[in-house]
Amino acid sequence: MGMGVTGRSRKGSKRARRAAMAEINVTPLVDVMLVLLIIFMVTVTLPAVGVPVELPESRAAPVEEKPDQITVSIDAAGTIYIEQDPVPAGGLPAALEALNRGGEQPLVVLRGDRSLDYGRVMQVMGELGRAGFTSISLVTDGSVSAP
Repeated sequence: MGMGVTGRSRKGSKRARRAAMAEINVTPLVDVMLVLLIIFMVTVTLPAVGVPVELPESRAAPVEEKPDQITVSIDAAGTIYIEQDPVPAGGLPAALEALNRGGEQPLVVLRGDRSLDYGRVMQVMGELGRAGFTSISLVTDGSVSAP
């Protein structure tokens, strides 16, 4: 009786075991990769600074963004922003002094609205120079026509 049971269990176990599945379902992987791709595409196209400024047009080469750069924006009303924080009237020198980190000065990216007076932009550039920020890039929109 013991011999019959052992023989059956051995044959039954071979039938009960399944062969290893050699297929990999890649559909969930593709779904996740497509979602990540869409997220990266949306976040890359978002503007770096949230201050709405209508930039002038130019055919100049684009400026390469650096991680430690400081963005200074001037909107159509003449309000100055450092990154996204508005600077009170007359408070630009103090705000720039607070940014002074001692060592090598970071790149300053200046964004000015196209409707601004040229003198207003030059006042801000002068204050940046007085504060020791000598590497200043002016940001414009791309244009296809020559002036």
